[in-house]
Amino acid sequence: MWRALRREGVDVGRDRVARLMRAVGLSGAVRGRHRTVTTVASRGAARHPDLVHRGWDVTVPDTVWVADFTYVWTYQGFVYVAFITDVASRRLLGWQVSASKETALVSSALQHALFTRRRGTATFTTRGLVHHSDAGSQYTSIALTEQLREAGIAGSIGTVGDALDNALMESTIGLYKTELIHADRSHTWASRQAVEVATAGWVHWFNNQRIHSAIGYQTPIEYETEYHQNHAQEILSA
Repeated sequence: MWRALRREGVDVGRDRVARLMRAVGLSGAVRGRHRTVTTVASRGAARHPDLVHRGWDVTVPDTVWVADFTYVWTYQGFVYVAFITDVASRRLLGWQVSASKETALVSSALQHALFTRRRGTATFTTRGLVHHSDAGSQYTSIALTEQLREAGIAGSIGTVGDALDNALMESTIGLYKTELIHADRSHTWASRQAVEVATAGWVHWFNNQRIHSAIGYQTPIEYETEYHQNHAQEILSA
């Protein structure tokens, strides 16, 4: 909160912000400790090798994308939400909400991510890009493997049951659940459509307004804009 206020030009000290928040009963969102397993490995399925090895210190966009999905309970039953994040910028590039957790859920998120990049710049290329996920059956499926191959993206998969092998995506989904899905503990989502509409708004806020300590307290869009501006200047001066 203090850093957000400073970004807006409000000259205020950290301690004062803390006092004011306590005075009005505000506190930061705290992530829950519960965890439900959504990764079900497909025994015998061929897997991509681990090309990331927990290397989350990537600084160049479109070097590594990480993928995962989670669940949300609604009055109509469970729905599933898949995300794809660019490791360098922390930008959420693709997402999909579905009543099913079959392969189409994660393949649609990948298609969305590719559309986002191709719409944003004509110079986008998948050359050297790695798609990293856990070993869930959706990510080891023949359909997704073929989709990655056709897109020219190298697949990468971590070990089963090891959250650290996809820690960045686990963290992002934790933020999603804390900041949106469980923000009001007394609220139960009505339907898949309600989750979809709310997720669209949260993704836009996450990319354009939420500042992230891992990228110098910038927003993902700011990080990418600054990177491409600096890169363009390097090319011109070369």
